Amino acid sequence: MTSLTPILTRSWGDETPWKLESYEKAGGYEGLKKALGQSQADLVQLVKDSGLRGRGGAGFPTGMKWGFLPAPDGGPRYLVVNADESEPGTCKDIPLMMADPHLLVEGVAITSYAIGSHHAFIYIRGEVVHVYRRLLKAVADAYAAGHLGKNIHGSGFDLDVTVHAGAGAYICGEETALLDSLEGRRGQPRLKPPFPAVAGLYARPTVVNNVESIASVPAIVRGGADWFTSMGTERSTGHGIFSLSGHVTRPGQYEAPLGITLRELLEMAGGIREGHELKFWTPGGSSTPIFTAEHLDVPLDYESVGAAGSMLGTRALQIFDETTSVVRAVSRWTDFYAHESCGKCTPCREGTYWLKQILHRLEHGKGEAGDIEKLVDICDNILGRAFCALGDGATSSITSAVQLFREEFEAGMTQPASELFPPERSALFDYTPRRSAGAAAGAVHA
Repeated sequence: MTSLTPILTRSWGDETPWKLESYEKAGGYEGLKKALGQSQADLVQLVKDSGLRGRGGAGFPTGMKWGFLPAPDGGPRYLVVNADESEPGTCKDIPLMMADPHLLVEGVAITSYAIGSHHAFIYIRGEVVHVYRRLLKAVADAYAAGHLGKNIHGSGFDLDVTVHAGAGAYICGEETALLDSLEGRRGQPRLKPPFPAVAGLYARPTVVNNVESIASVPAIVRGGADWFTSMGTERSTGHGIFSLSGHVTRPGQYEAPLGITLRELLEMAGGIREGHELKFWTPGGSSTPIFTAEHLDVPLDYESVGAAGSMLGTRALQIFDETTSVVRAVSRWTDFYAHESCGKCTPCREGTYWLKQILHRLEHGKGEAGDIEKLVDICDNILGRAFCALGDGATSSITSAVQLFREEFEAGMTQPASELFPPERSALFDYTPRRSAGAAAGAVHA
């Protein structure tokens, strides 16, 4: 059985892991001091050799992304950390920043030095005010301790870090929409090329990386590339945070080498809740094709999950047992994507709207002839034709659900999902149906 690898999460059980003194006592910022004694090219090569892949979903090699920056021309270049974690089921970056914000700050400082950036931005989801405040305090403490600011540790390297809170738009998790938002414009995806490495923030060379990607850098600097590649698989190296939620006995964050299986993670998490069995699950969040119990032993690395027909994504493992309606679950996810579509491109703007209408009909047992075929057809007309990945992600769960559980969609022609799968059976907490104000008043009057 694969063992857990508490590296990013090693201090989460401490009393005050978010404080600077706690972080430094555990060896924090030693990686920064070591990095400042190396050349920038050596640091970029170190991350390339480690095989670290972007932990935000796409899995693009991090060191290669850094290497795409053009040669210095005397102008500014920027590092932008994408902390706009908003997808349903994805919940790894926010607890990481809450528990150990200095790990991210140190990673930002090392990365900025490696790519020659003197101003870094952390774009955080605006709704998580408590995490925003904690990150602001961590940055302020890092400045006071000399880990940020002018002439860091006598190296001659200067770095300013700005923490920016977004306004609650999921689309700003797309890197170019995030850059537009940072510049004060409406967050909408940009046409590429040019890519951010060439013309990013303020039309200058920019690296955009996920929180977990940047937070992984200090340990790589301290431990070396060989240490990092000793975990994971040949092409999916290292460790990662797997977020287990839903109908599992002990939900939470499980940090393990890439390539671990859901069966192994479920054993660590106490299995499916007592008296129930696994029905379906997401390997990488709600924007990835769903899996079933047949996929329990698929190694959770980029290549194996892709070969099995899905994507590793953000490793948001949402677990659903036999009490759950697939139609209702997919319908809720589609509501989200329809609401969060920025409206810039027709396939996503119109397609998600119609997907939502059809799924609502099927969920309430009012499906019409041809609805299932129409669902698949609309998905086919969105996939690969939308301006960014939001449209593609909106279709993934639908097409896979129809393929794996078509009979439930067919049942939606005549029977509501609430009758086939009563919500109180799948609820994790006490379920009390909400009554209308009129009904409540009538009850009191009676």
